[in-house]
Amino acid sequence: MLVLAVDTATPAVTSGLVRLGGDGAWPETLAARVTDNPRAHAEVLTPQILECLAEAGHTPAELDAIVVGVGPGPFTGLRVGMVTAAAFGDALGVPVYGVCTLDAIAADVRRLDGSDGRDADGGDLLVVTDARRREIYWARYKQDQRVEGPEVRKPAEITAAPSVRVAGSAPHAAMFEVPVVDVQSPSPAGLVAVAAEAVRAGATPEPLVPLYLRRPDAVETADRRA
Repeated sequence: MLVLAVDTATPAVTSGLVRLGGDGAWPETLAARVTDNPRAHAEVLTPQILECLAEAGHTPAELDAIVVGVGPGPFTGLRVGMVTAAAFGDALGVPVYGVCTLDAIAADVRRLDGSDGRDADGGDLLVVTDARRREIYWARYKQDQRVEGPEVRKPAEITAAPSVRVAGSAPHAAMFEVPVVDVQSPSPAGLVAVAAEAVRAGATPEPLVPLYLRRPDAVETADRRA
């Protein structure tokens, strides 16, 4: 199966073309583009997608599904990725699956655990990304399962324990006194891995619901008066 993966929930604008096999193996990345610029989501995402398709020698009509990170993330950037994924899905008539961006980062870390050929487990994991306003988005994982979060908090309100390592935004991960795994944003394969079971089964996707976790900065005048 040919799957397009996109994510704009972090400062990294991520897109990639991934082949998903039917045997439960890790998704194969055919082409990927990542631009680290939190102000360029709208400008670079669609060109990146087209570049990935061209590099892999495929056309949009060959896509079987789309996977998009639904956050948590800042309002404007997150909206770009989700709207783009939904537009491609609607135009092509293919399902669009939303996944938690933090889950995809955790999946990438889990993949690194087993990169030596063993089904290793490096221990409980904390994933953090930049929520701005001196806050972070966070979630905690035990093996393949999310056991806490996602939530938005100030770093001082979150303890590393019982996690024994942390991944995600490098400046924020460094605030915790546990080893840092260098996975700062989700890979296209990590995004697809989270949705792999549903994609393989051809399941009807849940509605795309963005994980803002707080209200947007811009509100209607009537809302401010209230």
